[in-house]
Amino acid sequence: MSSTTSFSFSDLIAGYVTSFNESEDTFGLKTSDGREFLVKLSAMAYAKIIQNFEEGYPDATGSMRSMLLPGRYLFAYGIFYPDSQIFDAKNLVFVGFKQNEYVFEKQDWWVKQINALGKFYLKAQFGEGDYDYRRYRTDLNLSGMQTNSFRQETDTISRLVYGFATAFMMTGNDSFLKAAERGTEYLREHMRFVDLDEDIVYWYHGIDVQGDRETKIFASEFGDDYYAIPAYEQIYALAGPVQTYRCTGDPRIMEDTEKTIKLFDKFFLDKSEYGGYFSHLDPLTLDPRSDTLGDNKAKKNWNSVGDHAPAYLINLWLVTGKQEYAEMIEYTFDTIEKYFPDYENSPFVQERFYEDWSHDKTWGWQQNRAVVGHNLKIAWNLMRMQSLKGKEKYSSLAQKIANLMPDVGSDQQRGGWYDVLERSLAEGETQYRFVWHDRKAWWQQEQSILAYLILSGTLTNKEYHRLAREAAAFYNAWFLDLEDGGVYFNVLANGIPYLSGGNERGKGSHSMSGYHSFELCYLAAVYTNLLITKQPMDFYFKPIPGGFPDNILRVAPDILPKGSVKIGKCEIDGEPYTNFDADELTVNLPKTHERIKIKVQILPN
Repeated sequence: MSSTTSFSFSDLIAGYVTSFNESEDTFGLKTSDGREFLVKLSAMAYAKIIQNFEEGYPDATGSMRSMLLPGRYLFAYGIFYPDSQIFDAKNLVFVGFKQNEYVFEKQDWWVKQINALGKFYLKAQFGEGDYDYRRYRTDLNLSGMQTNSFRQETDTISRLVYGFATAFMMTGNDSFLKAAERGTEYLREHMRFVDLDEDIVYWYHGIDVQGDRETKIFASEFGDDYYAIPAYEQIYALAGPVQTYRCTGDPRIMEDTEKTIKLFDKFFLDKSEYGGYFSHLDPLTLDPRSDTLGDNKAKKNWNSVGDHAPAYLINLWLVTGKQEYAEMIEYTFDTIEKYFPDYENSPFVQERFYEDWSHDKTWGWQQNRAVVGHNLKIAWNLMRMQSLKGKEKYSSLAQKIANLMPDVGSDQQRGGWYDVLERSLAEGETQYRFVWHDRKAWWQQEQSILAYLILSGTLTNKEYHRLAREAAAFYNAWFLDLEDGGVYFNVLANGIPYLSGGNERGKGSHSMSGYHSFELCYLAAVYTNLLITKQPMDFYFKPIPGGFPDNILRVAPDILPKGSVKIGKCEIDGEPYTNFDADELTVNLPKTHERIKIKVQILPN
């Protein structure tokens, strides 16, 4: 096999301008890992600025040469020719209008993005009519049209409800809250099972809806979890309702949540010396050690331990302030910190375990493989926990992950983050091998952006800020479907949307709903505005009269360093309201028989 390339190919380079030669029409471009390319602007080259939803096309072709200033980050798409050392650029994408500007650090960038995403999913699922969830379908095609599938999955409805509730919190658009409340009610009426004997709630995998006929599906029918109750489905069933509870204080949501947590504590929690949460239960006996579970018998994994916190538990603590939820979050991350690192054998954490925490390297597709986003998700949530509990081991592990991941999990040629990699190198290998492909999934980009934003914001670290900016630049440049709306599931390594077919072609599936893209908008805005660029943010709430205990509304946007933010001002139905505790981030609600709309401005200290 020849060691030199004998054919031309198109590709992407992401990097920082080092110099511009006006007479040659060439410029230097240095990648994130320090390699430098000589790039020539082709005769028909064109340029733009990263574009948000519902914005006009931000053309930069006429000024692109004057914009090639040292230190400026950009994407260059073009051709490598085998007979030249010069990259022939056909298209440039700049990250801002000014030299050191990143457009996604504007105070309202993510607010506008979540507003557009919310409108996309309202139209896709409900058309122009009312928000009737009998019309909801799990599967949406590329343009947002529903497919012929009649399946409604509990998790995907809950994740969409999370998105609508979050969009309301950021925009105040009542349509989003109405959709969130309707969805929460639909979940309660159609997907919830109340076990009176055990005093628990668990959630069906989904239902099939055909006309007026409804068929409930109790155990999971997803391949990895077939005929079992997986922990992550019960976890994500709470994501939407709990986020809606943050807006409304509906006590019925709290009752369901408490009884679902009883399910976790009674049946998923390993009460032996080993601890942690089992990943699956037998659907009839609720036994995690049942032989019927096959490869999932007496197993633990990232999802069963780590997904509690980001999916619902941190939001539950934010809205209640209850010590029991803080302790549960702490328990899950103490477990992760103790058992997941495996740095003697791999730069990636271990994700699957037997009952006694010995490593399971034979399970299904995962074997001895790493999901890049799970490593980053651990780092992100450890930093949230660091602000809550102040344990040095949380920050230490988060930084270790953050320092290791760019070299092994990111694309330092083109930008962005990879999906699933082998955890170890074979003899003679220097790069960790892709399990399926070198494509990049939307949710893995979210984890990288949030991990490095919170690390940057809490530690005031310029290197983490650079990595956060690069990750956010790749996502905003290549994942937004500016024509049909929504975000792409996967892009190729070079940023071009991957539209071959199946789940990866659509905007809705078992794996994709209104969760990660909405969560990204919310927390990227929170971390950027409140911790990094020091800009105020507005948040909206619409409590049910008497819903919140003691009529206290807790408005902390996330677990942030103590004292880093405060309430600046508050309005009720557009009128100034002053009965709040700025430092404790609480609003004392007036006693009223009508629902009121509250707008709270949060300021960085």
